[in-house]
Amino acid sequence: MVANRATAGTLCNVKPPAPPAHRLPASATAPAATPIAPAATPIAFVRAIVLAYERRGMSPERALAQAQIAPQLLQDDSARITAWQMEQISDAAMQELDDEALGWFSRRLPWGSYGMLARASISSPTLQVALARWCRHHGLLTDDIALHLTTTGDTATLAITEARDLGALREFCLVSVLRNAHGLACWMVDSRIPLIAAEFAFDAPPHADAYAVLFRGPVTFHAPRTAIHFDARYLHLPLRRDEQALRQMLQHALPLTVLHYRRDRLLVQRVRQLLAAPLPGQPAHALPQHSAESLAALLHVSPRTLHRQLKEEGATLQGLKDEVRRTRAVELLHRTQRPIKQVAEAAGFENEKSFIRAFRGWTGQSPAEFRRAQAKIP
Repeated sequence: MVANRATAGTLCNVKPPAPPAHRLPASATAPAATPIAPAATPIAFVRAIVLAYERRGMSPERALAQAQIAPQLLQDDSARITAWQMEQISDAAMQELDDEALGWFSRRLPWGSYGMLARASISSPTLQVALARWCRHHGLLTDDIALHLTTTGDTATLAITEARDLGALREFCLVSVLRNAHGLACWMVDSRIPLIAAEFAFDAPPHADAYAVLFRGPVTFHAPRTAIHFDARYLHLPLRRDEQALRQMLQHALPLTVLHYRRDRLLVQRVRQLLAAPLPGQPAHALPQHSAESLAALLHVSPRTLHRQLKEEGATLQGLKDEVRRTRAVELLHRTQRPIKQVAEAAGFENEKSFIRAFRGWTGQSPAEFRRAQAKIP
């Protein structure tokens, strides 16, 4: 059986994983020194794994040792562990318990279950089909929860319905399932998929601050349902992974954390959309005056990251601004009789002179010449 380790990284923090030398198989001895990495994963999730051991009448001692987690740390509510440690204890526990669900459900999900789900989805033409298959096939493994993929307008939602009381492992289960599905979706299309929002149908836990790391974007607790929301355009992306890539992923302890995917394949479209959308209180035809800083904040990245990722996609922020301005100016010149000064303002220019200079550079004509030429076209 090809081992599936997709779940192992679902609760890791979003920092890069430890160097390959520290990525040990479950049978290996842990290194003497703890890998240097920020600790951001709540100890509460380790307690959940320990509880799964206790319910099976088994000891978590070996798994804790492999992850270099001191038993006394379990008593510290404020304690955090690193991504590497969470990956290690999850990997060990899934093998020892032979349960990739780590005790969440009324029956075990034997080693390889999530790998089987991934194989059933990898041949899909688009992410939408792949996630729909994932949701449907997940229901064949357990009926304790159900996954639903829906779209409303421009927003896609992946939600969980609970069919029974998940008890003390509820939070660990719901967070893990969403992280796993989101991470796998990013991997399948080889793109970061930013979240618009995440909501959870339970009260904010004492470690609620960790959710800013686990789920980038606004997080709501005590919500009517548990779900994540993202731009529906990502559903139309084609899958960029094949069976060979899937085998490699399943054979290695690869945490499926979102920031492994620096590339956002819809970044150019998202920046273009933000540049063209009026801000609250602005006229519908007016272009917002976004800076790199304000755009980066809306996209939940740093300005430096924004510029770098646009460059990777063969674009620049100034180039996209010019493109949006040109499109707006051409539309207004062609479809309206507004004075050139008003067109300049609507296209985001401070004065008519700079607009005329820019427009001539784009088209080889002044705005007035362009309008007259368009008027002659039957």
